[in-house]
Amino acid sequence: MLLAAIGSVLLGFALSWAAVLRLADRLPERRAVFVAGPLGALFGAYLTQVTLGPGHVPAMLTGAALVGAVTLSLLVRPTRARLRGRALPF
Repeated sequence: MLLAAIGSVLLGFALSWAAVLRLADRLPERRAVFVAGPLGALFGAYLTQVTLGPGHVPAMLTGAALVGAVTLSLLVRPTRARLRGRALPF
């Protein structure tokens, strides 16, 4: 269980690093991204382990990657050009 937790945290750091490299202009400060990724991945691993039970390490890491990616996607802001060009619907 400890190795799966460490693996999910490392997976969260890898997702955060990839997000910072690709979307640096659309994310908040790096510290928030590097905290949200591993915490989301750790929560995803915990959620998958509680749901499936112990002994499903590949599924746990998959759940960690999915929840970590969703957590990081919540931090992405739209570009300023998209915000300026939008008309209000009312």
